[in-house]
Amino acid sequence: MKRQMSIENEIIDKLKEALREKVLEASSPRFRRVFVKIKNDALREAVAFLTDKLGVKHISTITGIDSGEEIELIYHFALQGAISISLRTIIPKNSLTIPSIVDLVPGAILYEREVHDMLGVIFEGHPDLSRLILPEDWPEGLYPLRKEYSPEELRKMVAESGGEA
Repeated sequence: MKRQMSIENEIIDKLKEALREKVLEASSPRFRRVFVKIKNDALREAVAFLTDKLGVKHISTITGIDSGEEIELIYHFALQGAISISLRTIIPKNSLTIPSIVDLVPGAILYEREVHDMLGVIFEGHPDLSRLILPEDWPEGLYPLRKEYSPEELRKMVAESGGEA
């Protein structure tokens, strides 16, 4: 008896077919979970494929992780509420700009603002990257989820600038 291909593997195969060498890694380690790492210049193409071809309508969140020399972004999508698709991409800290996906997935608007606030990622084309979480008097260029400073150093820098910590 031939085993049917899982929907998770179908999603991976379709993404690989559409994005080709722009897919760096792809796996489905468990039922209803898909992880795909893409080149950062393929983000909009990948999201457009998910929304236009697969019918993805919902983004759950965007996770930003400072891994030292780069920031990893993980875009968490839900397909029909049943399958979680996580798109991962890496951007170097010396060039923290990536295209916004708000025009493709309007629900990303607040998540992009949050990642901008906390990690300093600039989402090109975002309609409003004003503060979302941090107070208005928070020092410019100081991002609380970056690894450059310890929590104590961060508190001291904010206090010295006259802001709230």
